[in-house]
Amino acid sequence: MAARAEREMPAGDGGEIGRTAELLGGSRVLHRRLRDSLDVHEVLSRGLPRQALTHLVGKVRVLGQQAVLERGIGVSLRTSQRFKLTPDKPLSPEQSGRVWKFAEILAKATAVLGSQEEAEQWLERPAMALDQRRPIDLLATPAGAKLVETLLGRIEYGVYT
Repeated sequence: MAARAEREMPAGDGGEIGRTAELLGGSRVLHRRLRDSLDVHEVLSRGLPRQALTHLVGKVRVLGQQAVLERGIGVSLRTSQRFKLTPDKPLSPEQSGRVWKFAEILAKATAVLGSQEEAEQWLERPAMALDQRRPIDLLATPAGAKLVETLLGRIEYGVYT
């Protein structure tokens, strides 16, 4: 128990993990409750169940667009449809990381902007702070995702440019 207390997240971070996990189907799909970053690491290194991606695609309108799904997550629409045939088989750790990162950014954007609909619209609009690039187009790389996360943090604290 003491070891668990040492790795608990700072206040506020557990909520982000919970919101991200819910976009992926929560404990029903993930087969466990994620309490901290170490839990997330363990799940991602083993591979998220394919059903987590299927759940995310079903909840997020922009992921129905093939180009967005391929760039943002690295999985073609056809491949994601095939995943429905074997929902419990895990994604690769790389695919799991990209799926988690997309869900994490969407959860953060939803919290900052007030609704998932607003967050999805924001992801699709060119942003002045990103040199007129759409945030969703930057999610293809870790560096791009970091830029989007940084911009969300700035928006959260009222610094838009």
